[in-house]
Amino acid sequence: MKHSGKASLAALRLIGLAGAAVVVLLAVAFLAKIIGAFVLEMVWGLIALWGLFTVFTFYFFRDPDPLVPTGPNLVISPGHGKVDVIDTTTEPDHLGGECQRISIFLSVIDIHVQYAPVTGRIALCKYTHGQFLSALKTESAQFNENLLIGLAAAEPRGEKISIRLIAGLIARRIVPWLKENEAVHRGERISLIQFGSRVDVYLPPRAKIKVKLGDRVIGGETVIASFD
Repeated sequence: MKHSGKASLAALRLIGLAGAAVVVLLAVAFLAKIIGAFVLEMVWGLIALWGLFTVFTFYFFRDPDPLVPTGPNLVISPGHGKVDVIDTTTEPDHLGGECQRISIFLSVIDIHVQYAPVTGRIALCKYTHGQFLSALKTESAQFNENLLIGLAAAEPRGEKISIRLIAGLIARRIVPWLKENEAVHRGERISLIQFGSRVDVYLPPRAKIKVKLGDRVIGGETVIASFD
């Protein structure tokens, strides 16, 4: 007869699908049992790894209060790290031409909070998207993602200073804590760069640099230049 046996085939199809579902559930349960047993055996190791990660994270994001030096016309280091470049360059966006540059490399074990180098007003915040070259390379200042901050100093009044926060190979996030026209005080926290990175300081030609290549500087504390 026409269509004879099709109902049985439909039934068999459903039975087959149900059987396959049972097999899948059993396989999942079996794997879950194995994975669960493995996780239970590793539980103390996983807790220990989490504990180490917690300690490292708190260490990396440490944020001590700087001992900000007193005195007139001082420029302090905006970041913690090693001075590996002192040269002459140009910074057209805020200083408007030739200037002196002090470049500070921040390794992954350095404190990554940055500080205002002078008391004054934030005249410029310019974020530039770019590459993520290793911050060990000085050319990272030219090509990498960065934030340029221009400061109008209150002391000496009328002087301009810029700092450039530069992302690196690992550091891919710059977190500014300021905005244009905001007043800042010397040594005040202004930003965070996560993991290894670089901070460039641009100074007018008349500024007297107080550090040399290879010096370790402390953000918010070390005097890197002055306007004597």
